[in-house]
Amino acid sequence: MPFPFILPTTSAFSFSSSFSSESHPSLPLNASTYRGVVRDALKKHKRLPPSSQVSNLNTVISSVNGYIPYLLAVDDGLSNKGLAIVTQKTTPAIEWRPTLSGEVVPGRFSHVLTARSALQPLYSTSSEFLGAQERTNAVTAATKCLLEAASVYDYLAGRIEHATATPPCPDVAPGTARALCSLALAEATLLAVLKDDPYPAIVAQGRNKNDKEWMFKAPEIPKVRAHLYARLCLAASEHAAKASSLCSTAGSGSHKINSALLKYLEDLRRTCRARACRFFGIDAEIGGQVADGIGWVRAGLSELGVEIKDNNKKGLSFSRLKKDFTEKREDRRVDKESAWGSDAGKMEEIRVLEMLDAKWNKVNDTMNTQAIPPINTLLSKMPSGREIHTLKPYEVPSLDRDILEAMRAPPEDDDTYVDDLSSDDDVKGGPSAPVGAFPGTVDDYSRSPSTPGNAYY
Repeated sequence: MPFPFILPTTSAFSFSSSFSSESHPSLPLNASTYRGVVRDALKKHKRLPPSSQVSNLNTVISSVNGYIPYLLAVDDGLSNKGLAIVTQKTTPAIEWRPTLSGEVVPGRFSHVLTARSALQPLYSTSSEFLGAQERTNAVTAATKCLLEAASVYDYLAGRIEHATATPPCPDVAPGTARALCSLALAEATLLAVLKDDPYPAIVAQGRNKNDKEWMFKAPEIPKVRAHLYARLCLAASEHAAKASSLCSTAGSGSHKINSALLKYLEDLRRTCRARACRFFGIDAEIGGQVADGIGWVRAGLSELGVEIKDNNKKGLSFSRLKKDFTEKREDRRVDKESAWGSDAGKMEEIRVLEMLDAKWNKVNDTMNTQAIPPINTLLSKMPSGREIHTLKPYEVPSLDRDILEAMRAPPEDDDTYVDDLSSDDDVKGGPSAPVGAFPGTVDDYSRSPSTPGNAYY
């Protein structure tokens, strides 16, 4: 499932203070107005509790989509590519809070968060269990959002690669944008498999407290194109490995990519390979080779770091208690719609593999009694991955000609801001401006001259 990203916040900025347009005098003012809408939407989104942020994502996306055409119109005017002629008066000073590097919780764009909100009902154990059609609709909606995010990241990487200035932090480096594009493609590829994968739904149905279908109907396991799905999972693993490599080399020291995101990328790579092993095992079991299927399942567990000897262990143990505690904590995160899914689906895949291992071992011990091949022998037979999604170029939005012509009129007002603070007052646990304090003097009232996590670029 997609990574639990956090949206950044930004400072106020007046385009008229740094840019002017003789052909379209109202363009800087309109750009400042729509940027103010984005800034306000991000600040309000940050103040909301996690359960309310999901429904607010469309507002954030709408505000960003409204601002981008004006921003690109200013950019085209500076490079003499559009109808507007824009001149730079001074170097703009704009601050954005970095969310991929440093000590801040990682995160970035809203398309990935929208995909998470669509998938959340699939993992909840306290709400009503979704049927096959509802699950398909949720996966389809999430896949669309992830592919849109991949297109945005690819477009940003192309823009940054042609920039002459050095990126101020890894968040806006071209390698990071390429990594996030690969991450979105890996997650979208996994969702293409999840749409027709019955086993996670069966395991989730068994853990759902409100499910009563087991009383009168056994879960159906339809035949799947196991070998094809295995190759799709391997392609997702390759995308995740590429993203992990790019993020690992981005930045240095305190400006390195957040360790939580790096761990997620590694877990995602392992989960993809484990899922590929599972489908190779299903393909072998369908062909009557139950022992090979058990070997593939154990290879998948090995990829996830699960010790095979403890897999069927009975009774209580520290590892089993730790696993149960981790699962319950993750279930609470899903129900509260907080930072769930940070393990990249690792626990979910372990449950499915353990279910198949117990089932096929029982069959092999009582009926077939075949020798289980070594794990390394099976892993050496893995084929290459197969792509399913084609990355479409990002459709750059532009202003309508009528709107652009209307901005030839002189502006009726200026865009000078009195409140030029960023989002310091929105930092959870950070200092807030006292009542009656002048703007920009919040640090004079705090005990410490610096607050951790308030760095900007």
